[in-house]
Amino acid sequence: MASEKVAVVMGSISDWDTMKLGCEVLDNLGIEYEKHIISAHRMPDELTSFGKEAEQNGFSVIIAGAGGAAHLPGMLAANTVLPVIGVPIKTRTLNGMDSLLSIVQMPFGAPVATVSIGDAGAKNAAILAVQVIARGNSSLRDKLLEFKQNQREEAKASEQRLD
Repeated sequence: MASEKVAVVMGSISDWDTMKLGCEVLDNLGIEYEKHIISAHRMPDELTSFGKEAEQNGFSVIIAGAGGAAHLPGMLAANTVLPVIGVPIKTRTLNGMDSLLSIVQMPFGAPVATVSIGDAGAKNAAILAVQVIARGNSSLRDKLLEFKQNQREEAKASEQRLD
């Protein structure tokens, strides 16, 4: 098990249905994480503090999910040197395109690694966070290799269901 810890941050409780899928991936790979709700627009002081203190609080990577204007990932990135992975949450208004564009269009100096909109994005954010951590952890790297091998085997076995 990795000693590194991931922060999973979302803008509101409505983001949890998507973000919990990433947490399930972290659970399956044995990664320690903490979940937090920090609204960029309603909790700006808490957001700034969280970003500035994330590294000293033992986090290695931050996964930030947000919908709509989606300022949370970028504002966290502005307040830390840790890698931030943005998950665009699917919205009712524009199906998450608003979230995607808000997260991916970061100015120079505040990069956010951005994954796809919604459920697959939350899962991929977790895998990407583990890949970042695994660079210095051979046992975690082995878990990732096993995960990918299992995916490969599941894909091959799925051909049997074509009948």
